Amino acid sequence: MSISASLVKELRSRTGAGMMDCKKALAETGGDLEKAMTYLREKGLAAAAKKAGRIAAEGLIESYIHGVGKIGVLVEVNCETDFVAKTNEFKGLVRDIAMQIAAAKPEFVSREEVPTDALDEEKEILRAQALNEGKPEKIVDKMVAGRIEKYYKEICLLEQPFIKDTNLTVQQLLTEKIAKIGENISVRRFVRYELGEGIEKKQVDLAAEVKAMTQNVCK
Repeated sequence: MSISASLVKELRSRTGAGMMDCKKALAETGGDLEKAMTYLREKGLAAAAKKAGRIAAEGLIESYIHGVGKIGVLVEVNCETDFVAKTNEFKGLVRDIAMQIAAAKPEFVSREEVPTDALDEEKEILRAQALNEGKPEKIVDKMVAGRIEKYYKEICLLEQPFIKDTNLTVQQLLTEKIAKIGENISVRRFVRYELGEGIEKKQVDLAAEVKAMTQNVCK
């Protein structure tokens, strides 16, 4: 079938794919724009999986300060070439990841980084919780396994829902960017600072303080 130039242009503007790839996708899907987008995405993700093992030693270190200096983040995101590192697409991605870290407070990049002793301790806590809830022994292990998956989603950056589109995890976001940019992209490391974190702060009982002030005035 004949594919109009305007349809090809529309698909290209929506996906960022090349002109010939868009034309082929539309031809393969009978000119259906939505199906063509799905076709390109599937092809791109398959290609991205092949790129994921390639060495990525270029990239950027991004700093992000939230609010009036209350939260600070440093993150290193790698790609394969300096050319890609300088593009607005990549810079925007790195900025989004820094904001993700500031907002969602991950502790590790991936589940592979979680120390075994920390994981074992969490499993013991979850197991005790399940037993205290009165759950039968035979299903406790399955419950713990399910809750550990939730634990990973809370503490591992790549498994967290992306703050700008919670239908995507951060890993899925990276995979889509790999498909679009054409290079392997990985988050190597990060550090997150929160003002006063770890310092024992004085707890103030406001109600008691007001009561004491009132009593002093009465005297």
